[in-house]
Amino acid sequence: MTGQTLYLDDALYHYLQGVSLRETPLLARLRAETQALPEARWQVAPEQGQLLALLIRLIGARRVIEVGTFTGYSALCMAQAMEAGHLLCCDLPGDYNATAQRYWHDAGVAERIELRLGPALQTLATLSAESFDMIFIDADKANYPRYLEEALRLLRPGGLVAFDNTLWSGRVLQVVPDSEDTRAIQALNAALRDDQRVDVSLLPLGDGLTLCRKR
Repeated sequence: MTGQTLYLDDALYHYLQGVSLRETPLLARLRAETQALPEARWQVAPEQGQLLALLIRLIGARRVIEVGTFTGYSALCMAQAMEAGHLLCCDLPGDYNATAQRYWHDAGVAERIELRLGPALQTLATLSAESFDMIFIDADKANYPRYLEEALRLLRPGGLVAFDNTLWSGRVLQVVPDSEDTRAIQALNAALRDDQRVDVSLLPLGDGLTLCRKR
């Protein structure tokens, strides 16, 4: 047993991937193509994508929202895990939209995914309450507290919301935060600790992944 989460150096991280990652050739190709982009840091880690797919299967999610899609890697992981259902992806217009749609088509899951372009909060405001099983949020950090409120409105009881980047490369430790994004993530993390509307766990996976189950 260990009383603290292990530090993953490069060797241990590569071991983790080697014994657990089931990334398909198509997903690996998408990840490699994304890494060549200037915004490559927006890409989720492959083990995060695999966890999202597992969560989809564990709760039998049929109606899912993703806020922040980029080149579509995490969306592809989730859509492939859904035997049937609908994945609504919210993002802003960008050249990467076409990349996402190309890979969804190649994977044969394009009919399960709807991409809506525009401010995500506006899109979420049009949706019916308690009608979704799972929401993955990986978008503009300054709006994370507002995304939480929308997620809790939209999720059914027992539904799951996941927030990415909640350790924020260690910047959450800043006493005087240097950006609105950092302040928003700090506020979200502090609020979730005591929020009795959810069960919560912050996982040291990727850049921090917080899972919340709506009570």
